[in-house]
Amino acid sequence: MGIIAALDIGGTFTDLVYWDTVAGRGGDAKSATTPKDLSIGIVNCLTKAGLAAGELTDFVHGSTVAINTVLERTGAVTALVVTEGTRDVYAIGRGNRPDAYNIFFRRPRPLVPRERTFEVAERLAADGTVLTELTDEAVEAVVDAVARSGAEAVAVCLLHSYADERHEARLGAALAERLPDRYVSLSHAILREYREYERASTTVLNCYVGPRVSEYLEQLEELLEGRGFSGRLLIMQSNGGVMSPAIAKRVPVAMMESGPVGGIAAAATLGRRLGYEQLIAFDMGGTTAKASLVTDGEPAISHGYFIGGYAEGHPLMLPVVDVVEVGTGGGSIARVDEVGALRVGPQSAGGDPGPICYGWGGKEPTVTDANLVLGRLGAGRFLGGEMPLDVEAAAEGIRRQVAEPLGIGLGEAAEGIVEIALTAMALAVRAVSVERGYDPRGFAMVAFGGAGGLHACAIARDLHIPTVIVPTFPGHFSAVGMLESDVRHDHVRTIYADLDGLDWERLEQIVDDLLAEGRGRLVEEGIEPASMVLEVDLDLRYEGQEFSLPTRVERDELAGRDAGALKARFGAEHQRRFRHSASEEAVEVVNARVVARGRRPGLELRVAGEEGEALTGTRPVVIDRGGTPVDVPVYWRPRLAEGQVVVGPAIVEEYASTTVLLPGDEMVRAASGELVISIGGTDR
Repeated sequence: MGIIAALDIGGTFTDLVYWDTVAGRGGDAKSATTPKDLSIGIVNCLTKAGLAAGELTDFVHGSTVAINTVLERTGAVTALVVTEGTRDVYAIGRGNRPDAYNIFFRRPRPLVPRERTFEVAERLAADGTVLTELTDEAVEAVVDAVARSGAEAVAVCLLHSYADERHEARLGAALAERLPDRYVSLSHAILREYREYERASTTVLNCYVGPRVSEYLEQLEELLEGRGFSGRLLIMQSNGGVMSPAIAKRVPVAMMESGPVGGIAAAATLGRRLGYEQLIAFDMGGTTAKASLVTDGEPAISHGYFIGGYAEGHPLMLPVVDVVEVGTGGGSIARVDEVGALRVGPQSAGGDPGPICYGWGGKEPTVTDANLVLGRLGAGRFLGGEMPLDVEAAAEGIRRQVAEPLGIGLGEAAEGIVEIALTAMALAVRAVSVERGYDPRGFAMVAFGGAGGLHACAIARDLHIPTVIVPTFPGHFSAVGMLESDVRHDHVRTIYADLDGLDWERLEQIVDDLLAEGRGRLVEEGIEPASMVLEVDLDLRYEGQEFSLPTRVERDELAGRDAGALKARFGAEHQRRFRHSASEEAVEVVNARVVARGRRPGLELRVAGEEGEALTGTRPVVIDRGGTPVDVPVYWRPRLAEGQVVVGPAIVEEYASTTVLLPGDEMVRAASGELVISIGGTDR
């Protein structure tokens, strides 16, 4: 293949990992993220890695540009076209109140106001039967209204168009002809699934971010081509797969969480290789910390997600790797609030101006500053020594803005900052494990991100997680996941029928149509037939349930039309997932799903070792809660020998990450380079 590279743009740093598939070696680079011009970080990483774009065969990219556009509300002026009589569905949303006791709670503010929501005279029944035909006059009237609105993008979401797309397709053709400069999204082209509010919200999100994402991807293509790149550019998706830029421009909503999911996909791959199929992926970067569950070797996938949080966010009804995120990263700002309480995050210093110790102009103390003051970060080894940290400035910032207002000492203030951050991160890990019925004692934790190793052992000890694994390239692990990810596309069609009275012929036709769509999408991506894998799931539920459970089936099994076997399989899956089933209850079929994968060559990335003694000395570190600084041995990870054991307390440093071992922890370097840590004081 040649040299393949992946680049992840985070809130603080831009990370690049590359691998020469011929020579069997690779490397990494890291540069500060420049929000005003993201291309600077990209070019800096290529330069630092010594890579010429022209020698790359594949370049995989993940970015936060889509989700930031929504969170910052800087997207396109968008119009929404709906069926007559449903104008307020998108604004009303659901009637639930997620944050019942918050007197300041407010519902999500729609991205499209009512004055830019236009009705068109047409209507379908739930089975696709035409109740009111779409006329030429109705099409012309709504297109005229959209043209007068000044909208830059147009979302079309007609009632029950998941069952029959003809009316939407006709409107889309008219909009493209009359308004060729507008970005248009048709709901059936994004997902064909019922739930009108969620489908409308997903379509609006796609339109809202579409122009900005398309512009960004075009600039990226121009940047790479201008530097001689002629290989294949791939974009990371929220579902853990990659896609071409052409598809990303049509369905940019699929890359909302394209950055974080790369690391989770890599954690699953790593776990399978090392024999750990039950994992908690923990990622702590500069802006946020994230946790996700991997069960039976596969990341947990959610078919419902909220951009901006469950309480006040915008629903997105596409498959997304299930991630719980908290505003606690290395750059999270510590402050004393108006009632004298110490707060950490969610505000972040990010990459501009960054923590005080970076010397980039930051004036507010952060979690990184606190770890530096406690000695857990080494001032002279940050980024392998490329970026010395200012201990005195960090200490002065914490003293002046935290310690003195609270009337406590510097060390106590720094410990307090880290403890609050640890509590928030532990809650995120609990949210993906304990709160979903999983005992964390049966899982290993894969800790990555620039700050993951600093805190992972403390979190694992609190939650009785027996093993922590720090992978190779931990500070670049999301980029590693992008490098390893397959091409993936998800296709869905609502059926909604009782299993006992199911029209099997209709089901088979729908599944065949979805399989054809999946193959067609993979052909469009340039995937050879031998590398195609297509998987079929049916969303099933007991009668009376609100939500369904995806249940894997084989296409050939459907020809047997055995409702009893399908019901038994669903019961077994329900028992496995929720620890109970109800064999006497009626079962409903809700959706058919096809996951189309294009397999990419597997990689086993290794970091080249260094000659020399791994133990580089000691330094004073506050290692115990409420303790005083003690001299702790410091190791340089690239010099650790295979099988070498390190017993905590200890610090293990490397180019873009630091791992803190607490007293009683025992670490061994695996043959493939990972650090496998047995946590002291936990139930094994």
